[in-house]
Amino acid sequence: MGRGRAKAKQTKVARELKYRTFDTDFGDLERELHGKSRDPIPDQYADLAKQYEDPAAS
Repeated sequence: MGRGRAKAKQTKVARELKYRTFDTDFGDLERELHGKSRDPIPDQYADLAKQYEDPAAS
């Protein structure tokens, strides 16, 4: 017993995901994918950034 309530909740969540509209900021997504951050790395962490920098990205 109780399967009906769980299935109803799953159906409700599925419908919400299917019909919900998303406000996507494509400019922000592009910056994230291309590695262009809005905020520069603070000076106190610059040495760590160089240590973990991806050599293939250069």
